[in-house]
Amino acid sequence: MSGILRLAASSSARTVLKPSAGLVRSAGIHRHALQQSSKPNLTATSSSKLFSRPRAALFPASSIAQQRAAYHDDGAYGYRVPKVYSMPDYTPEELANRVDNANLLRLVIGYRTHGHLAADLDPLDIVKRQKVLALDAERYALTDEAKSYNLSGILHVNQSKSNAEAKEEASLKTVVAHLEKSYCGKIAYEFMHIPNASERRWFAHQVESYQKPPITPDDKQRIFELLTKSEVFDHFMGKKFAQVKRYGLEGAESMMVALDALFQTASKAGVTEAVLGMPHRGRLNLLTDLMQYNPTALFSKVKGNPEFPINLPASGDVLSHIANSPKLDYGEAEPIHVSMLHNPSHLEAVNPVAMGKARAKQMDLIANSSPDCQLGDKVMCVQLHGDAAFTGQGVVMESLGLSNLPHFTSGGSVHIVVNNQIGYTTPAQNARSSVYSSDIGKMINAPVIHVNGDHPEEVVHAMRLAFEYRNKFRKDVILDLIAYRRWGHNELDEPAFTQPLMYNNIRARKSVPKMYEEKLLAENVITKSAIEEFRQDYFEKLEDDFSEIDSFKPEADHLQDKWKGMILPTETVSRLDTGVSKETMTKIAQASVATPSDFEIHPRLEKFHVQSRLKKLKDGQSIDWATAEAIAFGSLLKEGYDVRICGQDVGRGTFSQRHAMLVDQKTERVHIPLNAMSESQGHLEVANSSLSELAVLAFETGMSYETPKMLNIWEAQFGDFFNSAQVTIDTYVSSAETKWLRQSGLVMLLPHGYDGAGPEHSSCRIERWLQMTNDSFDVKDPSIKANTNMHVVNPTTPAQYFHLLRRQMKRDFRKPLIVVGPKTLLRLPNATSSLEDMAPGTTFEPVLGDTKTEEDPSSVEKVLFVSGKLYYDLIKERQTKGVDEKVAIVRVEELSPFPKEGLKQQIETYSGAKEFTWIQEEPQNGGAYSFMEPRIRQLLPENKSLGYIGRDPSAAPATGIAVVHRKESADILAKAFRL
Repeated sequence: MSGILRLAASSSARTVLKPSAGLVRSAGIHRHALQQSSKPNLTATSSSKLFSRPRAALFPASSIAQQRAAYHDDGAYGYRVPKVYSMPDYTPEELANRVDNANLLRLVIGYRTHGHLAADLDPLDIVKRQKVLALDAERYALTDEAKSYNLSGILHVNQSKSNAEAKEEASLKTVVAHLEKSYCGKIAYEFMHIPNASERRWFAHQVESYQKPPITPDDKQRIFELLTKSEVFDHFMGKKFAQVKRYGLEGAESMMVALDALFQTASKAGVTEAVLGMPHRGRLNLLTDLMQYNPTALFSKVKGNPEFPINLPASGDVLSHIANSPKLDYGEAEPIHVSMLHNPSHLEAVNPVAMGKARAKQMDLIANSSPDCQLGDKVMCVQLHGDAAFTGQGVVMESLGLSNLPHFTSGGSVHIVVNNQIGYTTPAQNARSSVYSSDIGKMINAPVIHVNGDHPEEVVHAMRLAFEYRNKFRKDVILDLIAYRRWGHNELDEPAFTQPLMYNNIRARKSVPKMYEEKLLAENVITKSAIEEFRQDYFEKLEDDFSEIDSFKPEADHLQDKWKGMILPTETVSRLDTGVSKETMTKIAQASVATPSDFEIHPRLEKFHVQSRLKKLKDGQSIDWATAEAIAFGSLLKEGYDVRICGQDVGRGTFSQRHAMLVDQKTERVHIPLNAMSESQGHLEVANSSLSELAVLAFETGMSYETPKMLNIWEAQFGDFFNSAQVTIDTYVSSAETKWLRQSGLVMLLPHGYDGAGPEHSSCRIERWLQMTNDSFDVKDPSIKANTNMHVVNPTTPAQYFHLLRRQMKRDFRKPLIVVGPKTLLRLPNATSSLEDMAPGTTFEPVLGDTKTEEDPSSVEKVLFVSGKLYYDLIKERQTKGVDEKVAIVRVEELSPFPKEGLKQQIETYSGAKEFTWIQEEPQNGGAYSFMEPRIRQLLPENKSLGYIGRDPSAAPATGIAVVHRKESADILAKAFRL
């Protein structure tokens, strides 16, 4: 069954139109709402009579933001919203005419709203289109086809094909014919759901008066070449690699035309950077043609050879995840650079990554461009989707939710749904609950343009209009490219097992390239011999490329552009001096709580945050975690790095500890003190995010790929909330460098600790992070260098955290940093540091020894290895028990890379101890025990084993019963000092 009009019949039968007075009123309401801004910078123009008066301006404020309560971080660094295009309201004469000809207006609104249901969109035409009652003129008492109507304020009908000026009057017959042509052809539109009246009126005007730029003979030649190359490539692959799943583009070749038209139109408009995220379908076709990927490299990969030089430490990825980033020259002042991202097999997971990379590119350009550079002027995010995935994957909803947020928008994404009308083997009625797969876009009021993929010239027109909307309003737009899949999910699949009627239809059809060739032949644009020659020449070129496989040597494409100067490390254990002078630290900490003279801070913050911090600075002692973090941020900013911290409530901090942003109690104006240190410093962006983990973490990951000189931090509200983002962690954070040679310095802060908060707020699942590292099990072999894919740390002091943040930027390579973060330690008096601990000559210590027992290690009977906040409970209990000299407590601050040297030194110090024990708060099947035990055991003296103290194995990370939690904690401490 066709996927595109699954509910069309029932929807059209239920349609009831109401008087349109609300539409009339809404135009004025929205106009005034849009004009609240006082900073006009651009002016809209149009040749239509409807638009003949002076234009309203484009304002640097979001219409969505203005229709809601004004959010209080407007003006903070990184708070960016697209320009807004506002149109004038109807004149009194136009409003009067809309009342006088209300029935005609209702008919026009019917076509604008429901015309898509009657459009010729399905290439397979499986479902017969039924009459859409909302499009019947007789329902509105319009029966005289010859009667002439005043069109002022109702409808734009061109004077003629060559004259786009609006007619003042037209007969009902002319009106209906114009509406049918505009809304019910091979292209259809959904835009009446948009709440902004200016956008609706702009869209209606574009559709009804649209002077489609002519498809020139050169354009037609270009379309022909794109379509034919795609088909020849698929045939070539089928001949040479019959057993390879290539996920070809046959049936949806117009995708190539759509992307080419988009890049060309964007380049003409001044866009110089496009970030492309797409799935597997048609990827190889796009790579080898438009994306200029060497076909020989592709064929070599298919043959089983690596895509990187063999000497590089990369595992590579499958064929359908390869990427390339060419510069496409369309004859403009600058070529358009298209960054195609590597994608995982998890559908749609790449899209928020693309959004983050596009945002980072745009912010960098804004920082280095003229003051009038706007979001989306130079950078465009392009996202391709499959129909089933677009409507089925939750990350789509999360990503769309970010699209208009001030700290996440990049000026609008162009979405292209390559609609095969089926998901693997699942038909639409089992795959979604909506009419179209694109309906998910209506959650952000994105307009949708549906187009029949069998008509590539119409695809060009649709794509151009989609870009015009995005460029005008800097919001997301969706092109629903309705096509089909000639084969099954892959070329080795038999689709007729489950869709026999659909595939009987498909197999009887000529291909899209062949049909277009026939069209060009009929128009005398091309000759049959020229077609055959082109096909043969391209096939022979591919043959030549294929013949070069044996001599082909792949080249690495990493560490280029902004990444120049970075290295691919062979060892990640390094001791960098990350200290900062006390004078500088004091000034930064003071600046971190400074406010303008007219700023009214909350009195509790003044006392417990500002004055408390200033008091601690006087003697340089008792520096807490938030202060150490602020000093780390500020020191990096002073050195020219940027910092972005993102997550839910990160400005204040989940535990009300950070307060990196302060809010004026009278005006709700936001002040970020660390951005006011000097004019030459870097910037701190505090990005309070939506209540999303998967898309937001992926977004930050994308930013980190683009910005090696920015400290990118994502903080979970509680440590285990990363669970919702596991796909991004598995496919990007933990493995991108190994698969694709793409480094990331992303920091993840995961609050962790067993304090009675229950199963979901206690554990950040340390065991999972350690399982995802590639740390060697063999710790004795000196030839094995520690070069793990990411660092997992559990710092117990603010100074250690300070050094970790600075080390992240000061190294000449980037690795993800997973911080098992503090909760109760944030305010624990014992868990503080001094400025001396962060002064020059200091660094992060992977292992911290026991100062109580190091002077007389021979008295030690038991050595406890611990990681995290349990250390403070242990030292308190040890003092209570009076066994300070007999039990040594060694803190493991860095879990991965495994701190072999530090632990080896500690074990040698206490070689005479009777017991060596790993102790933890977590259950035995959680925490770090299963990772540390086989490694520490190799370092222990002969005939010694590593004991375990902690909670018993558990299906849940923690108990939710307070008395049980207290008993478990007491038992751990009792066992720790049982000699």
